[in-house]
Amino acid sequence: MKRQIVLIRHGETAGNLEKRYVGRTDEPLCEEGIAGIEAKKSQGLYPPAADDSVVLVSPMKRCSQTASLIYPQLEQITVEGLRECDFGSFEYRNYIEMDGDAEYQAWIDSGGKLPFPGGENPDDFRERSRKVFRNAVERYRDRSQLIFVVHGGTIMSVMSAFAKPPRGYFDYSVVNGHGFVCGVSEGISMQVEGEI
Repeated sequence: MKRQIVLIRHGETAGNLEKRYVGRTDEPLCEEGIAGIEAKKSQGLYPPAADDSVVLVSPMKRCSQTASLIYPQLEQITVEGLRECDFGSFEYRNYIEMDGDAEYQAWIDSGGKLPFPGGENPDDFRERSRKVFRNAVERYRDRSQLIFVVHGGTIMSVMSAFAKPPRGYFDYSVVNGHGFVCGVSEGISMQVEGEI
């Protein structure tokens, strides 16, 4: 059975508009974020749900709200491990506020490879995201369509590991409300069929 996997990044939050590192902060969508998702839905940007679709969401409000706006008819399954990275001392700060911060500069100089001070190691986050995604795809292997409404980092982690042809982590950066539609024929190897 050919299956479809849809990965959608949540709509905008106030922190996203201010270019903040929003990880563990559980903020809702802002008015602009809600309007943006509704506009994209009315334009037919999101794939229709299949009869047996399942929607898997991060436990954060911004993801469950986005899923409710796009697929109100579908029950959501909250998956703890799909949450965004914990940005530690960078959490809910932006680059302007951290100008001159030695830890932030060291992290930038490392190309984003250093652990977030007091937060999660980026490699550990990527591995967590991939493991939880892999488990979900296996658990719901009898469904023809899996819809994930998650975070940008989660999408980049998953796509850089499983999408074909292979691309780097940052190559799969996606703006709020957008994502990817992928076909899966066997296992977990995903062929990108389109962008949202």
